[in-house]
Amino acid sequence: MARAHSADTSSVPKGKLNKSGIKSALRLYKYIKPYRGQYFLGIFFLLGSSLASLAFPKLLGDLVNTGNSTTLGQSLNQTAILIALVLILQATFAYFRIVLFVNVTEKSLAALRQATYRHLIKLPLQFFERRRVGELNSRISADVILLQDTMTTTLADFIRQIIVITGGIILLGIISIKLTAFMLITLPPTMIAARFFGKFIRKFSKDVQTKLADSNTIIEETLQGIQSVKAFTNEYVEIARYKKKTREIADLGMTRGKYRGAFTSFIILGLFGAIAAMVWQGSRLLQAGEMQAGDLFSFVIYSVFVGGTISGLATVYANIQKFIGATEDLFKIYDEQPEDIQDIREIEPRYRMQGNISLRDLNFAYPSRKEQGVLNHINLEIKSNKMIALVGHSGAGKSTMASLLLMLHRPPKNSLFFDQLDSYDYPLSALRSQISLVPQDIFLFGGSISENIAYGKPGASEEDIYQAAKKANAMEFIDRFPEGFDTIVGERGTQLSGGQRQRIAIARAILKDPKILILDEATSSLDSESEQLVQEALEELMKGRTSIVIAHRLSTVRTADEIIVMEQGNIVEQGTHDALMMIPDGKYSKLIQLQYAT
Repeated sequence: MARAHSADTSSVPKGKLNKSGIKSALRLYKYIKPYRGQYFLGIFFLLGSSLASLAFPKLLGDLVNTGNSTTLGQSLNQTAILIALVLILQATFAYFRIVLFVNVTEKSLAALRQATYRHLIKLPLQFFERRRVGELNSRISADVILLQDTMTTTLADFIRQIIVITGGIILLGIISIKLTAFMLITLPPTMIAARFFGKFIRKFSKDVQTKLADSNTIIEETLQGIQSVKAFTNEYVEIARYKKKTREIADLGMTRGKYRGAFTSFIILGLFGAIAAMVWQGSRLLQAGEMQAGDLFSFVIYSVFVGGTISGLATVYANIQKFIGATEDLFKIYDEQPEDIQDIREIEPRYRMQGNISLRDLNFAYPSRKEQGVLNHINLEIKSNKMIALVGHSGAGKSTMASLLLMLHRPPKNSLFFDQLDSYDYPLSALRSQISLVPQDIFLFGGSISENIAYGKPGASEEDIYQAAKKANAMEFIDRFPEGFDTIVGERGTQLSGGQRQRIAIARAILKDPKILILDEATSSLDSESEQLVQEALEELMKGRTSIVIAHRLSTVRTADEIIVMEQGNIVEQGTHDALMMIPDGKYSKLIQLQYAT
């Protein structure tokens, strides 16, 4: 998962700096632990860099004092050399601190990204039905980016600020207790007030941007719907609407201008006034002989250091709250129970399916709607290598039954059996690897035709892919593409027609060579010519397999060994086409009559 700079981290909720929040943040330590030596070495360099930055103002003051001394010479040069050495030391420490922190962070977050994706992709289908995939992806991206920024910058800034504030106040006190007390009364409160005043003004700027976006929406809507605007002669209505919005923007902008002017005046009078007052007080101590000029110089620099750092603590604290919020949000995903997915290379003999399926008094309701039964007392025996058709109106429970066979949703125990073995006794990956689904809405990945077919059997040879495509009637269109199997299908297969996508999916299923095949409305949205080609491919695919066909077009299931008619989650009729047509006022015969009547 590459770092996406476009992810919006501003929407990450803030966590609380309490026991629960800190405990959640500490869960990250397992990813840092392999690199803790480098991380603590980075902390060492951070301490060294911070202490060197504290020494710099003091040495500058010593340089001023030495310059005012009557004996310049060697001591002045020695102080200058010492300053140069401190700067070199600080620069070196800062370089290694940044490199080490970045290295540890990138390695740790790579492991975190891998673990998050590994856990996420193993979560059951119910999890994704409760969460929007786009929101989930955005949330993970924003959270991980925030963790990256915090681990590389925010934590280092927090430690550095604590050192600068603590060390700076101690050094200020050593230089002059009186002036330190005066400074703490005037400068830090002023800088903190400036910080919050600036934040208040930025809120106005954000409101202006929001209003501006609203005005642009009006333009976009009216231009896209210009035909409707003119048809209803609402040009002046839209002009008035846009005029009102632009006036709101102007009023808000002028209000922001007043606050910006007040802020500038505050900085001039408050911040610079506080510094001037501090210099005035220091000059009085200078006159009284209680300070040297260099000490006053150092004191002013330390004061700005400390005051600026105190005002910046609010930002760092807010970022740490967001960091805790991000870890809590991210680790909520880890608290979800994943499926027991295994990397199966070879299926154990006892788990190899023959293709017999038994449904015994099967009842099912979705977890989100437990009070509403979807399947009721389903009893069905499906023999190996037989073709079974599921028919009925939409919402009868046909697709739900297909999802239960794949264990995408879990039926109750002792209700679904494969070859007399309970579905729960199968390793989940072994079960799904022997069942293939060809749905109505085919999903293709954005790579080549060859890659999409090979998804049914990763590592398949080119000859196997070719044979699968041939059996699926896919060579009819693949040969017409200049790039052949290397043709890029586009996102979700948009470069291919519906019939072409279906045949790619069938080739994928042929390559997988499943024992049980589920066809869910596989030809319902195709034109007659495409349907014939796909139907021929499906007939090739169904040879030697247990096939469960869900269909609205009843003409495609007449040859089924058994047709199951479903209504509101119940099996109401079952038998061959001829047998069902003989039932007076039968459900199946009515479906046939209704379909041919339309």
